[in-house]
Amino acid sequence: MPENTRLSVAKTYKLYVGGKFPRSESGRVYPVTDAKGKFLANAAHASRKDVRDAVVAARKAFGGWAGATAYNRGQVLYRVAEMLEGRREQFAAEVAASEGVPAKKAQSLVDTSIDRWVWYAGWTDKLASVLGAANPVAGPYFSFTVPEPTGVVAILAPQRSSLLGLVSVLAPVLATGSTAVVVSSADRPLPAITLSEVLATSDVPGGVVNVLTGRATELGPWLAAHGDVDALDPTGAELEARAELAREAANTVKRVLAVPDDEPDWTRRPDLSRLRRHLEPKTVWHPLGV
Repeated sequence: MPENTRLSVAKTYKLYVGGKFPRSESGRVYPVTDAKGKFLANAAHASRKDVRDAVVAARKAFGGWAGATAYNRGQVLYRVAEMLEGRREQFAAEVAASEGVPAKKAQSLVDTSIDRWVWYAGWTDKLASVLGAANPVAGPYFSFTVPEPTGVVAILAPQRSSLLGLVSVLAPVLATGSTAVVVSSADRPLPAITLSEVLATSDVPGGVVNVLTGRATELGPWLAAHGDVDALDPTGAELEARAELAREAANTVKRVLAVPDDEPDWTRRPDLSRLRRHLEPKTVWHPLGV
C-alpha cells in the first residue's frame, strides 16, 4: 500500500434515546450501504429493551414539552431548522448516497426538509386559535374546545424518503406538543442519525425525540403493543403488516393514523391534516359569573 494511502474510519452509529447516544442493548449492528451497494457505515440494531427505554424517555419528557408555551416550542423547532441549514452539505451528501439521486436533487430535498421544519414551527402558536372553538350553548355556561397533544407517538418512518419523509412525519408531532419514538428507515438510516445529532445539539429537550435504527418489521409490533404509547404512525410499515399492527394497537386503545398504501409525494405542500391527527379536542364547561 502506498505511504500516502489511508483507510477511512468505518463508523458505527448508536441509537438516540433520552438525549444520549447509547449502544443497542442487544449489541447488534448491521451494515448500511449506498444505493449501489457500497458500504457506508454500521448502524445499531435496536432491540425490544431499546424500545422500552425509548418509550420511558418519551413519557418522561412529555410533561415538560407539552407544558411549554406554544411560542417556545416554535422557537425550539426553528432552531432545529437553523442547525439543519448549517449541516446542509452533509445532509445532501447522505441523501444522495442513501437514495441514489443526483446531487442537485438531493440538495433540493434537503432544502425542502428545512423549509418543511420552518413551516411546522410557524404553526405551534396558531393551532389553538385555528383548531379550538368557543361553543355556543343554551345555558349559563361558557363552553370552550381546546386542542391538546396526544402524548407519546410511535413513528415508523418512511422507508424510501430518508430525510424529507422523516421530517414530514416527525415535525407535526413535535409542533403539537407530543413526544416521539422514531424507527428510522432501515436501509437508509444515515440522514435520521445525523438528524439525531442535530436534535442533540439544538434546544430540543432530551427524550422529546428518540431515534431507533433497525427493522420496522421487528420493532413495530412492540411499539404497537406498548401500553404507554398513545398513537402509532405506521407510514413505514409494510402494507401487509399494517392490519396486525392495528390489532395490536387496539389492545391498548391507542390511535393508529390512517396512511396511504404507498408513500405519498413528500414534496407536496403540507396542510393541517397531520397536525390535527396528533391533537385531542378537550371541551371545558364553565359557569357564567364565576
